[in-house]
Amino acid sequence: MNALDHALASGFHTALGAPGRAADIDAADDLYGWLVGSWDMDVLHYRTDVRGRHLTGEIHVGWALEGRAVQDVWIMPRREDRAARREPGLDMYGTTLRVWDASIGAWRVTYINPANGQRDELIGRRAGRDIVQIGTHANGTPIRWNFTEITDDSFHWTGVALAADGVTWTLEGEFAARRRRG
Repeated sequence: MNALDHALASGFHTALGAPGRAADIDAADDLYGWLVGSWDMDVLHYRTDVRGRHLTGEIHVGWALEGRAVQDVWIMPRREDRAARREPGLDMYGTTLRVWDASIGAWRVTYINPANGQRDELIGRRAGRDIVQIGTHANGTPIRWNFTEITDDSFHWTGVALAADGVTWTLEGEFAARRRRG
C-alpha cells in the first residue's frame, strides 16, 4: 500500500469509527454496545452440524457513524485459516450494521456477506436478558436471530429460518463466542 492509499484508508476508518455511543441514544436503548471488541467463536452449526470439524471464526465489533451504529465483521474460517480456495457453504466474511431507530424504539439490522451473496434485514429488540432480531432473508424467508447467554466475556448466537411449510423453524447457524483479551 502506498502512502496515498494508506492515508485514504486511514481517513475512511477514522470517519467510520466512533469512540462510543452517541449522546442521543439512551443507555437503556443500547442493545449492542457490550459487543464492542474482538471475539473468537466456535462454529457449532452452519447450514449443517459442524461440531466435529472444530471450525472456528472471529468477530470484530465497533461503534460507527458518530456512535449511532454498531458495526461488525463476522469471519469464518478465521483470517489465519482462510485459504485461497474456500469450501462452498462454509465461507463467511460479512458485516452487520445495527442502527438505532427512535421512531420504532428498536435497532434496524442489516447483514451482508459478499462471500456467499447473503443479505438480511431485521429488527433487534431486547427480550428479557436476550436480544431477539426478527426479519427476512433477501428472498423473503422469515428469520430470527438470537443473542442468548450473554455475559461480559461470552454469548451464544443462533439463527433460524422458517421452512417452506410455514410452521417449522430450521437452525441455520449456531455460534459460541468468547471475548479476546489482551
